[in-house]
Amino acid sequence: MAKLTPMMEQYLKIKEEAKDAILFFRLGDFYEIFFDDALTASRELEITLTGRNAGMEERAPMCGVPYHSAEGYVQRLIEKGYKVAICEQVEDPATAKGVVRREIIRVVTPGTLMESRALGEKSNNYLVCVTSSGGMTAVAACDLSTGDLHVTSAPDNEEWLKGEVGVYQPSEAIGDAPLLKLLESQVAPMERRLVCTPWDKSKEDGAREQFGEAAWARLDEERRGCIARLFAYLAETQKRALGQLTKISVYEPNHYMILDPFTRRNLELTETVRERSKKGSLLWLLDRTKTSMGARTLRRWIDKPLLQRSAIEERLEAVESLHRDLILRGDVQEALKEIYDLERLVGRVAFGSANGRDMVALRDSLVQIPGLKDICLNSGSQTLASTAGRMDECADLAEAIAAAVTDEPPVSVRDGGLIRKGYHEHLDQLREASVNGKRWIAELEAEERRVTGIRSLKVGYNKVFGYYIEVTRANLAQLPEGRYERKQTLANAERYITPELKEKESLILEAEEKMADLEYGLFLELREKVAERIPRLKALAERVAEIDVYQAFAEASAEKAFVRPQLHDGYDLIVENGRHPVVEAVMEGGSFVANATDLAQDGANIMLITGPNMAGKSTYMRQVALISIMAQIGCFVPADRASVPLLDRIFTRIGAADDLVGGQSTFMVEMADIQVMTQQATKDSLIIIDELGRGTSTSEGMAIAQAVIEHVHESIGCKALVSTHFHELAHLEESLPRLRNYCMAVRESGDKVAFLRKLVAGAASTSYGIYCARLAGLPGSIIDRAYGLLQGFEQAATEVAVGGIGSAAASAGQGGGTVRASSAYEQAQPVRPNPGFVEDAARGTDEVRESEASPWAEHAPVEPESAQESGERNVSGEVVQLSIFGDEERPSRSAQVAQAPAKEDPKVKKMLQRVKEIDVMNMTPLQAMQMLNELKLEAQRL
Repeated sequence: MAKLTPMMEQYLKIKEEAKDAILFFRLGDFYEIFFDDALTASRELEITLTGRNAGMEERAPMCGVPYHSAEGYVQRLIEKGYKVAICEQVEDPATAKGVVRREIIRVVTPGTLMESRALGEKSNNYLVCVTSSGGMTAVAACDLSTGDLHVTSAPDNEEWLKGEVGVYQPSEAIGDAPLLKLLESQVAPMERRLVCTPWDKSKEDGAREQFGEAAWARLDEERRGCIARLFAYLAETQKRALGQLTKISVYEPNHYMILDPFTRRNLELTETVRERSKKGSLLWLLDRTKTSMGARTLRRWIDKPLLQRSAIEERLEAVESLHRDLILRGDVQEALKEIYDLERLVGRVAFGSANGRDMVALRDSLVQIPGLKDICLNSGSQTLASTAGRMDECADLAEAIAAAVTDEPPVSVRDGGLIRKGYHEHLDQLREASVNGKRWIAELEAEERRVTGIRSLKVGYNKVFGYYIEVTRANLAQLPEGRYERKQTLANAERYITPELKEKESLILEAEEKMADLEYGLFLELREKVAERIPRLKALAERVAEIDVYQAFAEASAEKAFVRPQLHDGYDLIVENGRHPVVEAVMEGGSFVANATDLAQDGANIMLITGPNMAGKSTYMRQVALISIMAQIGCFVPADRASVPLLDRIFTRIGAADDLVGGQSTFMVEMADIQVMTQQATKDSLIIIDELGRGTSTSEGMAIAQAVIEHVHESIGCKALVSTHFHELAHLEESLPRLRNYCMAVRESGDKVAFLRKLVAGAASTSYGIYCARLAGLPGSIIDRAYGLLQGFEQAATEVAVGGIGSAAASAGQGGGTVRASSAYEQAQPVRPNPGFVEDAARGTDEVRESEASPWAEHAPVEPESAQESGERNVSGEVVQLSIFGDEERPSRSAQVAQAPAKEDPKVKKMLQRVKEIDVMNMTPLQAMQMLNELKLEAQRL
C-alpha cells in the first residue's frame, strides 16, 4: 500500500477537525485545496482543477487561490452556503524541523462573517441557536459583526419557533436536529439557503465568564443552555476572544406584537413579495436614517412592534419634537452624517482586524458625539434629553486615537506610516536616522555624477537587491576602476554598489525595519486600549442609533403628512381618512383615495367587504394593518386622525400561494393559515383575510367562509377585515350583530365603468371579473363569449330562484304566513358594461359622494304588493307556482278542486320530492342549468 507524503498526512489530520468545511491549506503564497474539497471548490469558484503527487498511485485532485486575494474566494463560497476552514503556518519555515506546523485559525461560516464587503451595511447577519428542554423552546440570535446577542424562550410550539426565527432572517442555524429540520422546511426554494448544523456541545463556564456571574444567574435554565451551546460553537469556529459580545439582551415574547412570517411577507414590511427587494416595502418608505446602525435598528423596530404603551409614547414624543422643529431635525441630521458604523468598527476592534483607517473613522465619529449630545439635551424633548443623558462621549478614546494615529494611515498595519510624529520618542529617533540616511543617498547621487561625469547615473532601491548605483552600458567606460562592485546586470545597464553605500544601506534598512515593528507594536497597544472600552462604545452606538431612528420617523412623517396616533388600552380602532403609506408614496400623477375605519366593541368589530376585482379591497385591508404597526413602533401614521389600541397579533391571509415542495395546494395553505388564526387569535388581535373560501367549490367555499366568520364573531371577538366574492354572505349582517357589510364603490354611467376606490356601507352584487379580464388584455372573442355565457348562467339561476320562491310561497300560504324574498338572486341584476367600450375612471378620484356610489352596493328585499304586479296571485288570492319548463299553463287551484280525485303516480311523487330537496342557494349556475335539464327530460318521459 502506498504511503502518503508527510505534508499530505498533515493535511488529512487537520481535515478531520473540519469535516463539514472546505479546508484552505496554506502552502507558501497559496491556499491549496485537495481531494473532494478541490472538486467542490473548482466547480463553485470556476478555477482550474489540477493534481499533486501525494504518495498514492493516483495524483490527488488539487486547486488553489493566492493568499492575498483569498477573501473574495471565501466570500463566494460562503454565499453559496459552504463553510471554509482557514489553515495557516504557525511557525517560521526557516526554523522549522521537518514539515512546518499548521493549524486551523478560523472557520468562516455564513453566520460568522466579519468582513464588511460580505455584509449588508443596513442589515444584520444573524446566527441562531434553537434548543428544546423541559417543554420549553429557546432561541438565541447573535450578529458577530455588531456584537448583538438576543435570547428568549416559550413553551414548545412550532408556529412560535418559525415566527421568532423568521424575525431574524438568519443565514445560519445550529442546535437540536429536529428543530433545524423544521426550520429548513420553511425556506422557500428561491430564498437564500439556510445553513444548518446540528450542535450539542456546550461551554457554560466560558459563557458565564464572558457575560458575568450576575447576568448569567438571571437567565432561565433553558436560555442558559441555549447561550452555552451558541458560545461553544463561536469559540470553536472563531478560535479567538469574543470581546464584542458584552451583554445578553433578554426579552419576553409577550413584550412585542407577534407577526408570523406570512404576515410580514404579505404586509411587505421589509421586502416586497414579488421581487424580494427593499424598494416598495414599509422599511424603504421609513428609512431616512443617516447611519448604518440606525438603519439596522429601524429594521428591528419594524419587525418587533412594542406592546408597552409607555415605551411607545416615549418614542412618539421624540418624533413629535423632531417633526415639529425643522431646524432641530436638520441639526441632528448634520451631526449624524459624520458618524460611521460604530457597531461594526467595534466588532473589528474586538476581532483584531481593525486597521489604522478604522481607528481614524472611530476618532472622527467620537468627535461628533458632544455636539449631538448637546443638541438633544437642549431640544425640549424629554425622550431625546434622556437618551442624550445616557450617552458616553468617550472623549478619552478620541484623544488617544488622535494623538497616536496619522490622519491618512495606510491600509496595512505592518508597513509603517501609522503613528503620528511626536507620539513616541524612540520612533522619532529612528525616523530621523532614516530620513538623514535617505538625504545622504540623494547627495551621493549628485556627488557620483560630478565625479564620473555621467549625467544619467542614478541611485535606486528595490526589496531584492537593496540600494544600487545604475549606469547605462554606453557610459561604463567612464567609471573609475576598483571602486565599484557589480551587483546586477540588466539588458541596457549595470548596477553597482560602493562600500560607503553598503554601509548606509545597512543603517537605513535597520532603522526602517525597527520603525515598522515599533509602529505595529504601538498600534496593537492602542487597539487593545480601545478593546477594553468596548462596552462603553456599544452603549454609545445604541443611543446614536435610537436618535437616528427618531429623526428618520420625523422626516418621513413630515414629508408624507403623517399624524401622531392616539394610543389607548381599549378595544376600538378608529381611523379617519387612512391611507396606505407605500402605495401613496409610489403613485405617480394621482392622489390616493383615503378611507375610514371604525372597528368598535359596541358597534361592529367585523367588516365584510365585497366589491369588484381591482377596486382596492386588499390595499385597504393592508393599510389598516400597517397603520396599527406604525403606531406601535412609535411612528406617525398616514391618516387625518387615528385612535389605535394595542394589538397583540396581526394575522393576514392575502394573495394566493401554494407550497408545492411541501405538497400543499393553494386552498390547503389557506386553510392551514386560518387554522392558526382561529387557534391563536385573542380579542386584542386583528385578523385580515382576503377572498375567504376561494380554491374549492362554490358551495363548500361559501360554507367555510360563513363558518369562519361566525367563529370569529362568536368565539374570538377580535377585530377582523374579511373580503369575499360570495355576495350571498351579505345576509350575515342580519344574524351577526357586530358585523357590517361594506363594498368598494363603482360608478356605472351608460357603457362606462369607474372604480372609485372608496369604501361605502352595503354589499356589492357583482365582481366585474370579465371587465378586469378585458383590462388584462384578453382577446375580444374571449370577452364576448364570456359575456354571453354569463348572461345565460344568470338567466338560468333566476329561473331556478323564481321556481324555488313559488314553492316556498305555496307552503307559507297554506300555513297562513307571509312571503318575503330573501334570495340573492331576487336582487336586481346589474347592467353589464358594453364589451366594446369600458373605461376605468378610478385613477385620480379622491372623493365620492354617497349619491355617486354604485347602485348595486345595497339592495332591499323585494316583496310583491299586488297580484297584478307580481303575477304570482290569482283573483282568489291563491299562490301560483310558475312553470320552470314553460310547456303549458298550469290550471288554477279551483279547477283542480273541481276535478275528480286521481290516483297519485309514484314517478310524479318521486320527481316532486327531488324538486323539494334541491338546494338552489348552494348551486353554481352550471349546476342549476344541469339540474333543470335533467328535470325537464324526466318530466317529458312521464
